[in-house]
Amino acid sequence: MTHLWVRAEQRPNEERVGLTPDGAAALLAAGLRVTVEDSSVRAIPLQGYVDAGCEIAAENSWHEAPADAIIFGLKELPEDGTPLTHRHILFGHAYKGQPAGQVLLRRFRAGGGTLYDLEYLVAEDGRRVAAFGYWAGYAGAAVALKCWAAQQQGALCGPVSRYADKTALLEGLAAELAGATPRALIIGALGRVGTGAADLCTALGLPVTRWDMAETAHGGPFPEVLAHEIFLNCILARPGCPVFVPASALTASRALAVIGDIACDPTSDFSPIKVYDRTTDWADPALRVATDPVLDVTAIDNLPSLLPVESSFDYAAQLLPSLLALPTLDAGVWGRAKAEFDRHSAAL
Repeated sequence: MTHLWVRAEQRPNEERVGLTPDGAAALLAAGLRVTVEDSSVRAIPLQGYVDAGCEIAAENSWHEAPADAIIFGLKELPEDGTPLTHRHILFGHAYKGQPAGQVLLRRFRAGGGTLYDLEYLVAEDGRRVAAFGYWAGYAGAAVALKCWAAQQQGALCGPVSRYADKTALLEGLAAELAGATPRALIIGALGRVGTGAADLCTALGLPVTRWDMAETAHGGPFPEVLAHEIFLNCILARPGCPVFVPASALTASRALAVIGDIACDPTSDFSPIKVYDRTTDWADPALRVATDPVLDVTAIDNLPSLLPVESSFDYAAQLLPSLLALPTLDAGVWGRAKAEFDRHSAAL
């Protein structure tokens, strides 16, 4: 019997989950065994999983799970250096040369475990089967606008926190903007992330310039980026990606005041934004990289957690068909993810 073990998230400010109680009930009905850890932070209450018939385990007890259990979480594992013996499903951020990712892969090699990276669960046509992209774009645009609103008060954006829902987010943000309408340029506007970012800006009545592959095909430079107050990067860093914001932007004449790097991969060799080198977080969402004129970068890598309930239900619904296919782990979407892990592990 295939055994899926849903672990509690251990990263600060992470309340999302990739399986809802209804999804767990569907897995149980299909003959899978489902264990769900208790969690002090999960946005979806434990009782729903109890009612669905799941087994319940203590919070953060996945290390003690049976050897054949597949451990399922979203964000990274604690960076304690221990060998990883289980099969794990999570966002590993390990295949683009990230230093922490290389450490993670070595932990899997040391323990004999396997990483099924959620970013690399793809259909036969290469399209991801599930993504938090829409809500990442929505929340990322919101944080960028909060940074801009703080600038208008001569301040650096302060801590951010979760919202009950998107209505609460829009109401709070509208109050902070106080009728101002900065211009935003979105690159990757036709994708999930860009669509979410554009929807947030449109809901607030902001002028939005939407760019995608056609507008960036010439490879740059892109002076239009500097002519907008807000720039939102919504494409993943990949080999051959153009540079949208070169280091020279720090001293260039520009209207650009806030960069929202929603894709958030600054340590990748392929990052298209060259004015910063580290992520930001909920406590310090804005990194000031220039003062004359001011330029702030926000690059938070768990943005959908600002709207944890909506983003969890959306993502879990997308992922459920693949979870139902876990009994055939060597084929299809899971087989392709395993091949990706094998390829990168071999290159260590």
